[in-house]
Amino acid sequence: MQDKQLLLDGLALMGVGMGFVFVFLTILVLVTTLMSLIVRRLAPSPVPPAPVPAATSPGQADDAELMAVISAALHRYRRRHRR
Repeated sequence: MQDKQLLLDGLALMGVGMGFVFVFLTILVLVTTLMSLIVRRLAPSPVPPAPVPAATSPGQADDAELMAVISAALHRYRRRHRR
């Protein structure tokens, strides 16, 4: 008879513990949602980003120079690490 009572006490304790965790997590979600609503209401509206100027021909010259530098670096690397 004592084993049955011990098992029932254990199940009751488990139910209370799980209920406490459920209530705590529910309150946590509600408080977090409320805080999010308050912050959205009080925060200033975001500023739209400035427009990016269109690419011009100097950008193409930079690309050509970059390609030349990369090609020279690859050539030098391959020459040093040849097996």
